[in-house]
Amino acid sequence: MLTQVWRLLFRLLYYELACTYDLVSASVSLGRWRAWQRSVLRYLPAAEDGLVLELAHGTGDLQVDLLRAGYQTVALDLSAQMGRLARRKLRRAHLAADLIRGDAVHLPCKSASFASIVCTFPTPFIFAGPVLAEMARVLCPSGRAAIVLVGQLRGGGILRALIRRLYRLTGQRDAFLCRPGAISDLIGADAFTVESEIVTLPDSAVQLLILTKAAANAESSPDLSLASANYL
Repeated sequence: MLTQVWRLLFRLLYYELACTYDLVSASVSLGRWRAWQRSVLRYLPAAEDGLVLELAHGTGDLQVDLLRAGYQTVALDLSAQMGRLARRKLRRAHLAADLIRGDAVHLPCKSASFASIVCTFPTPFIFAGPVLAEMARVLCPSGRAAIVLVGQLRGGGILRALIRRLYRLTGQRDAFLCRPGAISDLIGADAFTVESEIVTLPDSAVQLLILTKAAANAESSPDLSLASANYL
């Protein structure tokens, strides 16, 4: 029963109550959420190396970061509410992005059209077999997917203890994947080689999973232009 209640609350947060998402994420991270998101930027190729696909773009913060850094992007989210919030945020920043409403199980993009994929704090959808297969399909040879998996507050104090307790109660991930085999339990080895990276920040740290497309899935001479990505 409690699990169903939490699932309902998370669904509301992504849909009907999407307008509260930024406030909630900032609160549960004590203001570190944006720094945790931005940690993914260090694992991307140079902006001129090709397109970036963001899965589950949410309210659009990372799109702002990517566009200001000179990347060409395509971003997808299933939530229409998140799409409206992201467009509004981008307009306020005087930026334009290619936002798609869609499901990561069926990416409306051509094969081998992206140099990289990014996703920050995804729900378990990101580890579903069909989603991983789609990610491998749309990545170019040696393309990389960088996933910000979990952020962790460092230090003691009542507030941090309460936040860690909240994560456990809601079933959300609040610890790094350090157990041998924990990553391979999530990601199969067929499509990707998998690495775990931990980025240390002031009074917090964040874990990323870096998935590099395996050579067996590489296509020759990929077209990495924006026009080539949109759409099947």
